[in-house]
Amino acid sequence: MTKRDAVVIGAGPGGLAAAAMIRRRGVDVLVVERAEAVGASWRSHYDRLHLHTVRWLSHLPGMRIPRSHGRWVSRDGVVEYLERYARHHDLEIRFETEVERVARANGGWRLQIRDGDTIDARSVVVATGYNHTPLMPDFPGREGFEGELIHASEYRNAEPYRDKDVLVVGSGNTGAEIAVDLVEAGARRVRLAVRTPPNIVLRSPGGMPTQVVGVVLRHVPPRLADRLLGPMQRMMVGDLARHGVPRPERGVYTRVAEDDVIPIIDVGLIRALKRGQVEIVPALVGFDGRDVILAGRERIQPEVVIVATGWRRALEPLVGHLGVLSGRTERPVVQGARTHEKAPGLYFTGYTNPISGMFREMAIDARRIARAVEGSLRATREAGRSPAAAA
Repeated sequence: MTKRDAVVIGAGPGGLAAAAMIRRRGVDVLVVERAEAVGASWRSHYDRLHLHTVRWLSHLPGMRIPRSHGRWVSRDGVVEYLERYARHHDLEIRFETEVERVARANGGWRLQIRDGDTIDARSVVVATGYNHTPLMPDFPGREGFEGELIHASEYRNAEPYRDKDVLVVGSGNTGAEIAVDLVEAGARRVRLAVRTPPNIVLRSPGGMPTQVVGVVLRHVPPRLADRLLGPMQRMMVGDLARHGVPRPERGVYTRVAEDDVIPIIDVGLIRALKRGQVEIVPALVGFDGRDVILAGRERIQPEVVIVATGWRRALEPLVGHLGVLSGRTERPVVQGARTHEKAPGLYFTGYTNPISGMFREMAIDARRIARAVEGSLRATREAGRSPAAAA
């Protein structure tokens, strides 16, 4: 058994930032990571991925992203930055260590490791990531599909799909960007299956990053924000209804607040739609041999189907028994320095997807969590030295 003052689960950006700020406050902190390197989820993303948030609003606390990485940091740039960040803060990280369960023990927490070991800690920060486990819906007939079927997590670049007919399923940023990647690399036909019409915003309208507007409006009621910015957004994006994307019923900020769904940040989809290079089709509902069945019973026969329907947070096995997850979303009901009344000393970071930028919010959380962890540890030690405790 290992004993530490604090343990952070996950060596992605949220976990590294929290550990760095906790260590800066003089607290003994250990990071445990199931993979063999930091930034595991970033390493597995597709090649062309860049942060949709600007570099100068994406720094983690205590170390800035170098200007050499440009305005929109690439996937490889993020990985390099995270590696340097861990070294810069001299973080102790135990790799290939998967935590199976977090439970109360001795007034603190006990982490059950897959290999049978345990780690006890006064405070625990859960930062296992927003994109933890690929979500592949159990479409009827999926196992019998005669074409190629992959989840977006397996997609690296478009080269294997040159001259092929490809259906991308899912209208989030991943699906939209993969569709554009396929078009640019010469796929013969690219269709995008959409269930709910997405909001689409320009990444940097007039040179002003959309993220900056999101930061400014972070605390404005969502419906008011949509009333203020909706007309301008529609003017800049244009009418996409004749290209298969009607105006959504709810605005950008309302959907973020109510569904935790951020808009598509355009990196070429609008142009591809207007040029007819990406065709919008109804949602995928099932497979039948060679056929892909769409809503409305339309059948098509793409050679490849790439499913970009998102990820699970996969927190239920880890902390579900503690009553700290939302039944609807299976995400933590608290975030940052707040802890649940049933789980004092248990913190979560990185489980929201704000339009103001995930890296920015994780940086803010990291400082707040560190203050809370130090305060809790100090209070525990002072209580232990009190005359009442001694008696």
